[in-house]
Amino acid sequence: MLCIAFGFSDSLAQTSTPSDSALIRSIYDEVLTNGEAYSNLRTLTKTIGHRLSGSPEADRAMVWGADLLRLYGADSVFVMPVVVPSWTRGDVAAAYVTLSNGEREELHITALGGSIGTPGDSIITAGIIVVNQLTDLDSMEADFTEGKIVLFNRAMNPVLINTGSAYGGANDQRGRGAIAAARVGAIGALVRSLTHSLDTLPHTGAMYYSEEVPRIPAAAISTVDARKLAALYKEDSNLRVSFIMNCTALPDVEQGNVIGEWTGSEYPNEIITLGGHLDSWDIGEGAHDDGAGIVHTIEVLRALKAVGYTPRRTIRFVLFINEENGNRGGEKYAEIAASELEAGENIYVAAMESDAGGFSPRGFSMDAPDDLVAQVKEWAPLFEPYNIHRFKKGWSGVDIGPLKELKKRPFLIGLVPDGQRYFDFHHSSSDVFENVHKRELELGAGTMASMIVLIDKYIPAP
Repeated sequence: MLCIAFGFSDSLAQTSTPSDSALIRSIYDEVLTNGEAYSNLRTLTKTIGHRLSGSPEADRAMVWGADLLRLYGADSVFVMPVVVPSWTRGDVAAAYVTLSNGEREELHITALGGSIGTPGDSIITAGIIVVNQLTDLDSMEADFTEGKIVLFNRAMNPVLINTGSAYGGANDQRGRGAIAAARVGAIGALVRSLTHSLDTLPHTGAMYYSEEVPRIPAAAISTVDARKLAALYKEDSNLRVSFIMNCTALPDVEQGNVIGEWTGSEYPNEIITLGGHLDSWDIGEGAHDDGAGIVHTIEVLRALKAVGYTPRRTIRFVLFINEENGNRGGEKYAEIAASELEAGENIYVAAMESDAGGFSPRGFSMDAPDDLVAQVKEWAPLFEPYNIHRFKKGWSGVDIGPLKELKKRPFLIGLVPDGQRYFDFHHSSSDVFENVHKRELELGAGTMASMIVLIDKYIPAP
C-alpha cells in the first residue's frame, strides 16, 4: 500500500489545471440550480427534529441518513457502532429571584447537558455569588460561599472578530463551573449563556462533573437575565434565587456513525473523510448545529455524482454521532482508523468537517503542516469567483480532531462560514430550519464539494 501512496504523491506535478476551474464552476452550478440540501434539512429538522445522543430521534436520524446516502449512490452504507451517553432534560426548568422587599422576577434557564436535577426534583433556594472567572472563587472565605448558588457571568469577548475564539474563551465556566462551585460548597450553578446576543433564550451545552466534589445542578441562564441578576445583586446582596430542574442521566445506549463510501477508481485504500455530526441538543431543531453540516456532507455526494466526477480515492461520507456531549463518534472513528492503518488496510489522506453553521462560506481552516497549507493557498484563485478568501492554519473540527493522533497524520480541514450570527442560534431554541438561508446553505455545499475534488486530485498521502 505504501508504494501506491508514494506513487500517487510523485504524480503531483502541479497543484491545479485550467480544467479545475471549469469543474468547480459546474459544481456550483449544480448545487445552486438543482441542490437538495435545503429540502433535506427541512426533512431532518421538521420530520425528525432535535437529535440528542441516545434518543429515539437520533435513531430515526441514523435511518434517514443511511437511506439518503444510498439514494444518492454511495457504493456501500454501514453503521459503525458507538456506545453513547443518554440523558434527558425532563420537562421542568424554572427559576426566579426574590428581592429583600419581597418582589419576585422570573428568570429564563435551561439545564446544562449532563446536569443532575435539583434534589428530589424540588425547588432549591439560596443566596448568590456573582463571579466572572472560575478562579474568583478561590479567594473567597468558606462561610461566604457555602450553601450559595454561583452565577458565572463572564460574557463572550465582544472585541474578538472570530466569534469561535470568543466562545472558546468563555466556555470553561459552562464546562467546569459546577465543579468549581461545588469545590467551595455551593449548592447550584447558573452560567451565562454563550452568545453575543442579548435575549431571553438560554443556550445549553455540555458540562462536566468531577469525582472529587459533590455533583450540583447547573443551568444556563439567558444573557438578559444574567445581566439583570448581576445588577440586582449589586443593589441587594441579600436577594435569593430559586430554581428547579428534573433532568436525569440514563444508561448508555448503542447508536453509531452512519457511513457511506464512494470507492476510489485508482487508490481505493486511500481514504478522504467528509462529515458533520448527526446529533444535536434537544432544544430547537439542530438546524445550524449541525444539520447544516450533515446536509452539506450528503449534498457533496449528490452533486459530484451529478456532474460526473469520478474520485481517485475513496470518499467516506460520515454522519458522526455524539459530538455534543462526548465526541464518542469521532473518537471511535479515529480508533478504527488507527487499527486499519496499523494493519496496512487503509491510509487516511485527509478529513474535512462542516460544523460551523449554514451561513455564507468564507473559506477554510487547516490543521496541517505548513507545506500543505501553502499548497491549498495556491488554489485561492479557483475560489475567488465565489467570494471564498480565507485559507489559514487553525482548528479543523471536533469530530475529525482525533484523527490527528494517527501515526500517519491526515490533512485536516474545516469549512469556515461567516460566524457573526452563529452563536445567536447555537444550542438554543432558535436553532431551527427557518433560521437557515437556502442560498447560503447551498454555497457551503458547493464550496465543500469543490475542495474535496482538489484534495482528491492533489493532496499527497501521508
